[in-house]
Amino acid sequence: MRSEEYERVLRYFDRDGDGKVSASELSHRLGQMGGKLVLDEALVAVETLDSNGDGLLDLQDLIKLMEEDNGEEEKLRDLREAFGMYEEDGCGFITPKGLKKMLSKLGESKSFEECKVMIKHFDINGDGVLSFEEFRLMMM
Repeated sequence: MRSEEYERVLRYFDRDGDGKVSASELSHRLGQMGGKLVLDEALVAVETLDSNGDGLLDLQDLIKLMEEDNGEEEKLRDLREAFGMYEEDGCGFITPKGLKKMLSKLGESKSFEECKVMIKHFDINGDGVLSFEEFRLMMM
């Protein structure tokens, strides 16, 4: 992609014209494109990609995102598969109970309370469970 194309992508996502993309802008535009990224997930995505710590994505952050190696897709598939092993009943989250069960299968005995503490460490939104995005960050 040429520089002008990257700038066009930035302008598309940048609804308020400040030259940066916020989590809400990212979530909104992806929704308009037929995708789904809830605000909590968008916040995690922006936090992960934000290179200068201002809580927003600038042009360089977007270029980095768009030029990531295709190997990232394979890593993402592997992470989704691993996540699926820990989530219980396809609920979309890793619960303390699911974590305890999987760790037990792996030969590591942890109490329910220990599993709650482990989850709390990476639980960005404080809901007591790990979403896929929180799990992904934990595994980075």
